[in-house]
Amino acid sequence: MSSNTNSSVRERLLDKIRSDKNLPTLGVTISKVIQITSSGEDSVSELAHFILSDVALTQKILHLSNTIAYRTPGGVSVTTISRAIFLLGFDTIKASAMATLLVDGFKDHKQAQSVRKELVQALCASVAAREIARRNRHPKSEEAAVAALFKNIGRILVAAFDHPLYDKILNLSSSDPVQTNEICNQLLGCSFERFGQSVLYDWKIPDSIIFALQPIYGHAKKTLQDSEWIKQVATFSEELAIVMVQSTPGEISIEQGCEQLVKRFGSALDFNATQLEEVFKNVDKEARQLAITLEVPLATLNHVANAPVVRDSDFCNEFMLPAFDAQQLQSVTRHPSGKPSNARDLLLAGVQDATQMLASKQLKLNDLVLLVLETLYGAMGFRFATACLRDLQQGKYTARISVGEKYIERQKEFQFPVETENSIFHVAMNNNVDLMIEDALNPKIQAILPGWHKRLLPDARSFIILPLVIENKPLGLFYADRCLPANEGVPPDETALIKTLKGQLMSAMMKR
Repeated sequence: MSSNTNSSVRERLLDKIRSDKNLPTLGVTISKVIQITSSGEDSVSELAHFILSDVALTQKILHLSNTIAYRTPGGVSVTTISRAIFLLGFDTIKASAMATLLVDGFKDHKQAQSVRKELVQALCASVAAREIARRNRHPKSEEAAVAALFKNIGRILVAAFDHPLYDKILNLSSSDPVQTNEICNQLLGCSFERFGQSVLYDWKIPDSIIFALQPIYGHAKKTLQDSEWIKQVATFSEELAIVMVQSTPGEISIEQGCEQLVKRFGSALDFNATQLEEVFKNVDKEARQLAITLEVPLATLNHVANAPVVRDSDFCNEFMLPAFDAQQLQSVTRHPSGKPSNARDLLLAGVQDATQMLASKQLKLNDLVLLVLETLYGAMGFRFATACLRDLQQGKYTARISVGEKYIERQKEFQFPVETENSIFHVAMNNNVDLMIEDALNPKIQAILPGWHKRLLPDARSFIILPLVIENKPLGLFYADRCLPANEGVPPDETALIKTLKGQLMSAMMKR
């Protein structure tokens, strides 16, 4: 086949991928997640907001957070994204979010079996990279996990958009990667890796991730260069995943695969055969649960050799004291206002979340504020919720942390003076009284509803104000609203739980 023909095949396939309605959005979304850095408090809040903006992604992350592979001591279910991030770690949630986006972007393609097999391999590789990076405690561990997830993106794309070509390349290739590259160059015009790199460039994925897609042949040598280390981890992780996913009876055994991996990467990445066996077991356990959560079939994923017949996860799932079912909590009927009918259970789960968070020495006040907001927002069916705190220098109360619809724009404008305004917000704080307004059109409410609120939130029909007052000094308040009146009201048990949530935050604030 001529080079011009090769080039035309590649370009035709790239054009087909670029014209797909879903993939440009997928690329932008994944790029956005990668851009969220793990430094500082704002990144946790930013990642939580990003996940909460996608209902399907929120449900997948909560479901994954409650699987046995991630479940926390005590078996308390994770019901909020903010607690999931706090408990499982920023990197774990971020990698899981990207895996979810990647799988959801491809799982509905016609050639489901081949695409899904490649997706399972990508998931295994990403988990393996995190496992190795966790052992090495390398500062670039997060990038290694992302690179491993994308290591076979070229194969995924070709399988999804030109399955006959994908099949032909694999049928003509052996297990030798060099020969596979030669066949790819003949039929596609470039290797799978180069093809994947082209698309990732279109998606604006960082160069350090794209560089790691380059293959490594022969034995890896120990390196002090971050970029080279990421590439080594990504390559090792892909090959480990291939052993787990692609191996079939009569081909290479997992024991042989382990032996080869130790020879090639053991010295560079500091592991021996015994440690690699432990990595295999952990990857199999975690990747299997991740794939089940993301509805990727696992028929081709082999168990680790000599794995015990009874898994810890199976035993714990059977005999563990049941906690809240997070999925069941999230999928319920609602009142006409939008408030979930099981608001009490959701609030109680939030109180448990806050209790667990308060017990940690790593508690950050902003994380707890976000958790309380997210609980109120979800449990009560609000459309916008914010924590508004006093700014002594400006003499204003200003919104600091918010969730919900248009939270960025509304947070910027949600502010009012400390003095000179006799509004419903001042009434609540001056008297330290929690207010639940069922219908904002009530003339009594309209009379003390400030003009700035009417301009910013003209369609707010029901809302809640929870003042934050310590030793008779107003520090701010929680505010949350809906677009519909809340004729169902707030029964005493829900009120008690809302006050408990607020009390937990006040307790944390007083300790600072």
